[in-house]
Amino acid sequence: MQGLAIMGHGVVGSGVAELFFKNRASIQARAGEALELRHVLDLRDFADLPYSDVFTKDFEQILNDPAVAVVAEVMGGLTPAYEYTKRLLEAGKSVVTSNKELVAAKGAELLALAKARNVNYLFEASVGGGIPVIRPISQCLAANTITEIAGILNGTTNYIMTKMITDGTPFADALAEAQQKGYAERDPSADVDGHDACRKICILASLAYGRHVYPEQVHTEGIGAITADDVACARAFGGAVKLIGRTRLQANGRLQCMVAPMLVPGESPLCHVDGVFNAVLVRGDATGDVMFYGRGAGKWPTASAVVADMIDCVKHLKARKYLFWDEGAPDYVADWTDETMALFVRAVVSDPAAAESELAALFGQVDYPQGQLPAGQTAFITPAMPIARARALLAQWQTGKPVNVFCVCD
Repeated sequence: MQGLAIMGHGVVGSGVAELFFKNRASIQARAGEALELRHVLDLRDFADLPYSDVFTKDFEQILNDPAVAVVAEVMGGLTPAYEYTKRLLEAGKSVVTSNKELVAAKGAELLALAKARNVNYLFEASVGGGIPVIRPISQCLAANTITEIAGILNGTTNYIMTKMITDGTPFADALAEAQQKGYAERDPSADVDGHDACRKICILASLAYGRHVYPEQVHTEGIGAITADDVACARAFGGAVKLIGRTRLQANGRLQCMVAPMLVPGESPLCHVDGVFNAVLVRGDATGDVMFYGRGAGKWPTASAVVADMIDCVKHLKARKYLFWDEGAPDYVADWTDETMALFVRAVVSDPAAAESELAALFGQVDYPQGQLPAGQTAFITPAMPIARARALLAQWQTGKPVNVFCVCD
């Protein structure tokens, strides 16, 4: 019999425990071992639960219990999750987690420690909740050189953008509705400012390219400045504005990584991912485009991924899974403004003909939408060029006032 423990009994932690007891027979059959949930760590009391006897407030009980082989860390944040995870790995226990902040900040260190102790550190639930993406990238797509990953990585912001696009709901009202439905936290900054998506693209880039990408290396923008006019102008092009996390491998071995609202063309499958759904598009040199789609968060999808990792750890107690990347470097991620992309620009103009003439002189040719634009405004897409050059040309534009500028997700 193998012992399990859970650290944290919030939304995800309670889901992990409930799912274990609900499906215990099939989980044990898949693991090939009898399993026992021996400890659940939480500072609160849960006297009314049928498994209340396994609760503890003392981490040392888990650490020092020789019967515990696998621990699920679903506490979130860096403190004390980092210290606890490190000590568990050092003690020879495998750890699984949904904690994207910890993996994005300390993944290389913790993976190296797991390798040195011949145990596992798994984190399928850290990106996309219940959407399988970590295993497919590390195993099923292992024969490919992955040239690019782009995705809608945060269900909260995608829900807000969907409300703005389909219902014309202002940002503040859409955010309030997301909070009312439980999709957004009381403090929604991690979602709406792009930090959650940033952590996820860091994990995916580290996994795909073998070196750690740190959140501070990734240019990150949120959705707070997007307006109804931006949405309308994007619709006029047949596309939609979405918060996109993206990483791309350059010929020199460096990466481009960014998180920002982008114009997604209508022909892209990402354009039609709505509501709280997430989607990750992986571009391989052999497979072409492969997309992973589903609910990216929530109690049961995330708990499902955590329990699956626990099963995997039990099956590999004596044969460590190869999931690893090296430490990163300060110059590993290139300046985001060096990336070659087209820009989608919304601007206020008083003389459309003069504006078109000047834009033609600056850019050579820009694309205008077929659909109707808000009164007094123009919108256009520049040719693809280094972002820094396109922004410099826009700064020279005299007959229009750029209001919002987005990259185009190609």
